[in-house]
Amino acid sequence: MSRRARVTPAEAGLPDGGARRRTPGLRREEVAVLAGVGASWYQWLEQGRDISVSPQVLDAVARVLRLGNTERRHLYVLAGLNPPVPEVAPELRDMCDGLRRLIDTWMPYPAHIMDMYYNCVMFNDAAAVVLGMRADLTRNCLVDFFTDPLYRARSHSWESNARAVVAQFRAACAARPDDEGYRSVLAEVSEASEEFTALWEERDIEEPGQIRKELEHPLVGVLFVESTAMRVPARPDLTVVLHTPLDEANTAAKLEWLASPEGRRGAMYPVAG
Repeated sequence: MSRRARVTPAEAGLPDGGARRRTPGLRREEVAVLAGVGASWYQWLEQGRDISVSPQVLDAVARVLRLGNTERRHLYVLAGLNPPVPEVAPELRDMCDGLRRLIDTWMPYPAHIMDMYYNCVMFNDAAAVVLGMRADLTRNCLVDFFTDPLYRARSHSWESNARAVVAQFRAACAARPDDEGYRSVLAEVSEASEEFTALWEERDIEEPGQIRKELEHPLVGVLFVESTAMRVPARPDLTVVLHTPLDEANTAAKLEWLASPEGRRGAMYPVAG
C-alpha cells in the first residue's frame, strides 16, 4: 500500500482527469488493471491472504509499482516465493573507487575482486607479489587457478583446494543455469584442464566461504593464509576475496616485509618459481 501511494496516475500512464483524489497514488483497481490481474485478487494480495501467486504476476505488480531490485526481491519474500537472483541497481554500478580503497587498505595482505564469472576485476599489490597476479596475464581466476604455472608452483595446497574451487563454481553456475557467461568460462577451462573436467564430473557443490592456503614464496618461504570470499550486497555481481595470515610460519611478519620498501626491491628481481 505504501508503494502504491508513491506512484501517481501520470507516472503509471493513466489520465488523472484533474480530479482531486481522496488518497495519494494509484487505486487498487488501477494497479490490478495495469498488472493484468483481477481487482479482488490484487486486494487479497495486499491483505496478505493465502492465495496462489506466480513470479510472473509479482513481476507485473513490481513493474506497475516501480519497485527497485531490492524491493522486488522483498515482494517475493512477502509472497512466500524464492526471490529472483539479485541485480545491480543502476545507481550503484560505479563503486570501483570505493572497492579499490577497500582492497588497498587490506595491505600488506593479498586481496582481489572478481565478477560473477570469476573474471578478475582488480587486485592489490600484495596479491601480485604473493599470488602472482599480473596485470598483463591475470584474467579469469578459475581458469588461472588451473592453468597458471606460477600459481601452481607456489601453491602447496593446490590439490586439496581444487575440489572446493570447482564445487563453488558449480554453485554459482547452478544459480544461473542458462547464463551464457558461465557456459563460456566452463567451456574454456574444460578445454584447458583435464583436472578441472575430472572434478567437475564429480558434481560436488558448495557455497563460497573460507579456504586455507599454503604457499611457497621464493623470497620469504612458506606462507599460511585463509581466503574469505565475501559478497557485496549492493553489487551482487562482485565478490571480494580477502587473504588473512594464519598463526603459522610467522606469516604476518613475512607479508609485512614483502610490502616494505626492502621487500619491494627484492621482488623487482626475477626469482625462480
